[in-house]
Amino acid sequence: MYRLCVRDHFMIAHSFKGEIFGPAQRTHGATYVVDVVFQRPELDQDGLVIDIGLASETVKEVLANYNFQNLDDVSEFKGRNTTTEFMANVIFDQLAAAIKAGKMGTTAQGLTHMEIKLHESHVAWASYEGAL
Repeated sequence: MYRLCVRDHFMIAHSFKGEIFGPAQRTHGATYVVDVVFQRPELDQDGLVIDIGLASETVKEVLANYNFQNLDDVSEFKGRNTTTEFMANVIFDQLAAAIKAGKMGTTAQGLTHMEIKLHESHVAWASYEGAL
């Protein structure tokens, strides 16, 4: 399996509901470093996994929807705990839709899997991986 990773980041604020979250029930911030790993079993005719420029641009566009936002105020997340795990899945779904819509070019049509890894600190991360 071939893999290519692009990296970006975004900054958010949010709070959680539930005793398990302790002090994180209060509004707090996070700066996520985001790794998006694109995977395919064979390289395309140009020897690529994906066009790195289009992939980077599309990732930046998706993350811009949440950058400098308080996720508690984002209507699509009302009533949800926007955990790192949850946000990895949200980003996966949006990038998968962009691939399907052709936003990452024809090379992206050969992708079979993608992983979204959100680093919430230098010691902790969560990810979501799935088939495309």
